[in-house]
Amino acid sequence: MKQAAFEQLHAPTWRALEEQLRLLEKGGDYPPAAQQQFAALFRKVCHFHALAQERHYSSFLVDHLDNLVTRAHQQIYRRKHPILQPLIQFVVTDFPVLVRAEKQAVMWATLLFVAPLLLFFIGAQIAPELVYTVLAPEQTADMESMYDPANKVLGKARDSDTNWGMFGFYIYNNISVAFRTFASGLLLGVGSGFFLTYNGALIGAVAAHLTNVGFTTTFFTFVVGHGSFELTAIVLAGAAGLKLGYSLLVPGQLTRLESLKNASHVAIRLVYGVILMLVIAAFIEAFWSSNNIFAPWQKYTVGGFLWLVVFAYLILSGRRRAA
Repeated sequence: MKQAAFEQLHAPTWRALEEQLRLLEKGGDYPPAAQQQFAALFRKVCHFHALAQERHYSSFLVDHLDNLVTRAHQQIYRRKHPILQPLIQFVVTDFPVLVRAEKQAVMWATLLFVAPLLLFFIGAQIAPELVYTVLAPEQTADMESMYDPANKVLGKARDSDTNWGMFGFYIYNNISVAFRTFASGLLLGVGSGFFLTYNGALIGAVAAHLTNVGFTTTFFTFVVGHGSFELTAIVLAGAAGLKLGYSLLVPGQLTRLESLKNASHVAIRLVYGVILMLVIAAFIEAFWSSNNIFAPWQKYTVGGFLWLVVFAYLILSGRRRAA
């Protein structure tokens, strides 16, 4: 086929592709139906470009088709959506919807965490020596020094100009605890259950001991602010671990490997949300909780508000979208 006949027959196709490229390169919205048409045009123009090269048509035509193919290839394989949009959707909608969908695992994780916390809090007030079942004597002394009302900064012996450094420390520490709680769920869920129970018992024992020595105000005004995000995140990390363990124990009609793969898709998304919550908790802990200049009632008011925010977010956010 001569070049003139080839152009007369197929030029409308690459002109259509060129027109769609102009729209795409402007960055406007592009409906799914048009995307399918664009892919079909791209394949056809790739074929025409190969034919033009094989038949030794003019360099002008070959270069023009080559340019269209290159531009179309860049549009197909470039990132179509900014990262901010799916992140906002995950935070606002997907994560709380996922937490509610996995309410059974969340309830078990909550029970494994809260029950030992309450038992040790009550028990260590009745029998103060019970604290030494989860804390060594030197650790107990460290806790007393950290929450001594005489400290300028609560929670850690440090200067106030190291808030950013402590922010990084809290992120590392909290995520380490959450990751152990989550990953140990691979031990048929026993590991996650252990870390939930141990951390709950530890917090309850520390709270009881500091109450016994008269440091109630300094301790509770410190933890009430960031505790809403941090403790909830630890429970959710445990729920993700229990999800993994249950998939191995009860695979149903699937093989254990297939069951674990399916569960991991859900569990890892829970962990993404846990990490975001722990970053928020670390920020509050470094810049608000440790500050000793505010009155206790101010700390309790802000802390109570943050607990309401967390519960309302997990219970209510994304319901309309899910429906």
